[in-house]
Amino acid sequence: MKITKSIIEGHGLKLEEFKNIQKLLKRDPNLLELGIFSAMWNEHCSYKSSRIHLKKLPTEGKQVIQGPGENAGVIDIGGNDAIVFKIESHNHPSFIEPYQGAATGVGGILRDVFTMGARPIALLNSIHFGSPYHSKTKSLLNGVVSGIGGYGNCIGIPTVAGETKFNETYNENILVNAMAVGHAKKNKIFYSKAKGLNKSVVYVGSKTGRDGIHGASMASAEFDDNSEEKKPTVQVGDPFTEKLLLEACLELMKDDSIIAIQDMGAAGLTSSSVEMASKGSLGINLELDKVPCREENMTPYEMMLSESQERMLIILEDGKEEQAKKIFEKWDLDFVVIGKTTDTNNLTMKFHNKVIGEIPIESLASKAPIYDRPWVRKKLPQKKINIKELKKIKLEDALNKILSSPNHSNKSWITSQYDQMVMCDTVERSGSDAAIIRIHNKDKAIAVTVDSSANYCKSHPVSGGKQIVCESWRNLISVGATPLAITNCLNFGNPENKEIMGEFAECIEGIKEACEFLDYPVVSGNVSFYNGTNKKNIFPTPVIGGVGLIKRLVKSLNHKFKKENSIIFLIGNTNGHLEQSCFLKENYNIHDGKPPEINLLNEKNNGEIVLNLIHKNFVLSAHDVSNGGLLVALSEMSMSSNIGVKVEKPKNLINLFEYFFGEDQSRYILEIDEKNTNKVEEILKNADIYYEIIGSTQTKRFEITDEMKCNVNDLFKINNQWYNNY
Repeated sequence: MKITKSIIEGHGLKLEEFKNIQKLLKRDPNLLELGIFSAMWNEHCSYKSSRIHLKKLPTEGKQVIQGPGENAGVIDIGGNDAIVFKIESHNHPSFIEPYQGAATGVGGILRDVFTMGARPIALLNSIHFGSPYHSKTKSLLNGVVSGIGGYGNCIGIPTVAGETKFNETYNENILVNAMAVGHAKKNKIFYSKAKGLNKSVVYVGSKTGRDGIHGASMASAEFDDNSEEKKPTVQVGDPFTEKLLLEACLELMKDDSIIAIQDMGAAGLTSSSVEMASKGSLGINLELDKVPCREENMTPYEMMLSESQERMLIILEDGKEEQAKKIFEKWDLDFVVIGKTTDTNNLTMKFHNKVIGEIPIESLASKAPIYDRPWVRKKLPQKKINIKELKKIKLEDALNKILSSPNHSNKSWITSQYDQMVMCDTVERSGSDAAIIRIHNKDKAIAVTVDSSANYCKSHPVSGGKQIVCESWRNLISVGATPLAITNCLNFGNPENKEIMGEFAECIEGIKEACEFLDYPVVSGNVSFYNGTNKKNIFPTPVIGGVGLIKRLVKSLNHKFKKENSIIFLIGNTNGHLEQSCFLKENYNIHDGKPPEINLLNEKNNGEIVLNLIHKNFVLSAHDVSNGGLLVALSEMSMSSNIGVKVEKPKNLINLFEYFFGEDQSRYILEIDEKNTNKVEEILKNADIYYEIIGSTQTKRFEITDEMKCNVNDLFKINNQWYNNY
């Protein structure tokens, strides 16, 4: 078959890239080889537009066992315990087919974790939709939530935390980011690097079908009006088979049979074989006649590019094949030796005893394109908003408007669809600053959270990148955890647009600066470009998944007020930053201005002193102050506990709305027993930490002196009304 311009472009390749393929091969590729180059050179697999920027991120630390470059990151939590975690996107598939797109996103990220030898213990998600009143939003929301719950519930992994957000920027391109966390033993971590010659390359799991072909390439292109036609590129998941695969892999991992293991994710058999071989500087021979297929007359092209789910590729030690086969057959899974490792440094594919394709491994991996795309910096917005010029409203009305909005309404109708308690180790679930999961049969636990802030990043990407790392940091500290490391999912528009590329590069700068200062390294992640339709790009949306350690569960806490007559401390300075705030958006439909200033020294000092107070047992409850400001944070603490507050107006000359709704960073609300107030004040003064005593807890009344009085139950009703009526 002659490779034409239309065939090249249909594979998502530029003509210049095709010329490079010809140079590398010293000939024209055949259709199979072109498909393989298409899969390995797209953004999803090669990171060709992002690699030069991602290299700037801090990835090392005393707690890091494995950073980026493997299926998932691995961190040390003491003893022989390790935590394996990663977040990935499944945006395009979920827009086209919401249930299966979301479900297979969960399945894929779980395989990344148990491939490393970890038993998954928690799932999280960050999902973003367009306006709730857009014609597609309700069906997309229902499909995605059902897909996440359907897969996680069936496989028996708790979905413990997440976020659901709405913004018009996602009307035609939703975001579905899934995170998985697993527990492993430090001496039993498994990697994907091939080693040794003539070793068996084994296919295990489900049979290969025609679903998901060109899925990776589809995820590396913008949508248009014909996106519905891409449904065949969406994978179909089976959580019950994944459960079998999980148990079979973990059983095999108990001995020393495995040299390398890799899940068949994006680009399927192609990416798994190439990645294993390239890391080991080896070649691989594949006999495609032996690939288990569930459909008749599948071609080598289809076999290599299928993204059928619940499949793994394993390289085994000599003589271990029969033992391994018995394990997988016991779990009713396919087990077939489909190839061998070689010293050729080529990916060689045979079909009916004939070589049908041969590609140097390095041309698919290390010699894949790397682009330093042009980009421009974004200036910090200078427009000022004068709060005094806005239409006057009551403090209570402003709060109610925020609490009843889609983005701040109670989302329990979503989280109730997820099994959060299966495995019986969930200590704190959805609704807190971070979820807490006990390490099975031990007193220690981990805290996990996911966070994003697209508005801040759109306004000023460097500040937005820093802010979202800091919010993750604060969320972990607020439950008593020492922050250890992050994973990130970087969702952006078209990188060929220099403004979009600038947003990406600057967000990376902000993330880098915050992670370095806070000793909070990036150990895994994912980049999702081309999120847009008909040249309309989404807001830059980096999602941060954070993991922290609680050495003793007795030192953990949540944001629920614990009793009446406690003293409420506000840690951190309030300057009243309202630009880009929820207050202006929900009450005045104003989206202008710059994000709040990020002072990393304050973040670190305030966070460390709060954690110190928690560990000294002085803190009854804690909550970080973020979107919506002080009054929203206090409301969340009251609604979750049915305990009210009596808060004084600010003593300094600051506008009430700026004080109560300003989104200044580095702040925490702490509930302190009255008998410990003096001790806490002494510690804060000695550490030179800015604080205010702003009020106290009381019986079921929510009061701001001279400004508002209501029952906590009234706030709860307001917070529930939008979702109840949607």
